[in-house]
Amino acid sequence: MELVNIEKLLEKYLDAETSIKEENELKAYFSGDEVAPHLEEYRVMFGYFSASKKEKFTKTIQLKRQNWNWKWLSVAASAILLVSVYTGYQKNQQAKAEKIYHETQFAFSMLSANLNKGTAAISELQEFETTTNKIFNKPNK
Repeated sequence: MELVNIEKLLEKYLDAETSIKEENELKAYFSGDEVAPHLEEYRVMFGYFSASKKEKFTKTIQLKRQNWNWKWLSVAASAILLVSVYTGYQKNQQAKAEKIYHETQFAFSMLSANLNKGTAAISELQEFETTTNKIFNKPNK
C-alpha cells in the first residue's frame, strides 16, 4: 500500500502538484534504506537535494559600486545648456544680419536705378544745352 502511495506522490511531484508535506514524505522515503528497486534512480535526486540544501557559499562578493557624481553631471548639463543658448543666439543674430543686408541691397538697387534715370535726364539736358549754344553761337563753359 505504501509503495502505491509513494508512486502516486512521485508522479504528482514530477508534475509539480505536491504540497510541502507530501514532498517531505518523499524525502523521508528516499532517504531511508527500503527503496523499491525501480525507484532507485530517484534516490540520487532526493539525496542531491538534501546535500545541496546544506551547502553554503562563504566567499565575500566584491561588487563594483558605481558612484555617480551628480555635481559634475549638473555642471556638464549647465555647460551644454549655455553652449546651446549661445549657438542659438548667434544663429538668430546672423539671420537678422542677413535680413538687414538683403534690405540694404534692395534699397541700394532702387537708389542706383533712380540715379541712372537722373543721369540719363542730365545727359539729355547737356545735349540740349550744347545744341542751344550752337544755335546762339555761345561758347561752351
